[in-house]
Amino acid sequence: MITLPPEQQAIIDKINQMSHYDMCDLWRNAPAGHPYFNADLPYFEVFENRLYKHFGGFTPEISKKLNIT
Repeated sequence: MITLPPEQQAIIDKINQMSHYDMCDLWRNAPAGHPYFNADLPYFEVFENRLYKHFGGFTPEISKKLNIT
């Protein structure tokens, strides 16, 4: 197991507490360059695994809610 600096571990802990909806919303609407989606940082793999392996990715219901403006 890799020991991360406390700042990075705090961000990973935050990702692991995000709801399914919040993760989908961020995936779809995050600004370009958002650190959670930077493959050079440890966050992307954690985020992607939680969203797709834990929650099963987007659902039709969440997609519809995200498209409401």
